[in-house]
Amino acid sequence: MFDTLTNTIPNRPGVGFKAQHAAEVMARPAALGWVEIHAENYMGDGGPALAQLRALREVYPVSCHGVGLSIGGERPLDTDHLARLRKLVDWLEPALFSEHLAWSTHDSGFLNDLLPLPYTQAAVDRIVSHITQVQDVLGKQMLLENPSTYVAFAQSEMDEITFLREIATRSGCGLLLDVNNVFVSATNQDYDPVAYIDAFPLDHVGEIHLGGHEEDADEVGAPLLIDTHSRPVVPDVWQLYAHTIARGGPRPTLIEWDNDVPDWPVLEAELTRADQVLTHA
Repeated sequence: MFDTLTNTIPNRPGVGFKAQHAAEVMARPAALGWVEIHAENYMGDGGPALAQLRALREVYPVSCHGVGLSIGGERPLDTDHLARLRKLVDWLEPALFSEHLAWSTHDSGFLNDLLPLPYTQAAVDRIVSHITQVQDVLGKQMLLENPSTYVAFAQSEMDEITFLREIATRSGCGLLLDVNNVFVSATNQDYDPVAYIDAFPLDHVGEIHLGGHEEDADEVGAPLLIDTHSRPVVPDVWQLYAHTIARGGPRPTLIEWDNDVPDWPVLEAELTRADQVLTHA
């Protein structure tokens, strides 16, 4: 059995922690309620990064976001990786732990990407088994993040929301709703992002992500959005986020910016805007 994570992270904006912003973050800016770290950056046995994280957890609630479990992979989970993750979670005691609906392992190799998978019953069964194993090892509930997608699989037997709902119901996991991913996927596959949010099981959502994307075009000139975490949140995503909060209520909301990371005032402006949406919900 595992303990369902109590939401000790406030329903306020958080930011993915970057070492270059350490001074500003530790100064406790008013718009910042919590921080998120990528688990794989802190799986060592010591050094400056872990010392900095220990200091950070004395000031803020921490959410731990994994990128390396390959929850959707056909191979068994890497038990060595899972053991390192447990060691981190045991001492960090994060308020939330999340992973991606994706796969990144094949045969004996590891692919440095988060790859999509078809939505089939066999995939549901496999992912439920993997999530159950993770939650049993960690003794914690995990959140599963919806992906950004660029194509649909002909092999899919159900839509994404049905897929996620069944996984959450059967495994007991929560969901991490990335609103930018919804907008990216909806644009690329030509469906209504508002209808997606309206159908999403918001009662399972423990955390929300917001981020930026790049705009491109496909071979016939149709819009193609690339989830890059390298730009400010666009107005359409802010509007979709406000709709999400209006329907489901406030949730801890991460400003996710991992590439071309700007100076702190740019991130602080994004945090302030998210805080305004949450405050007026």
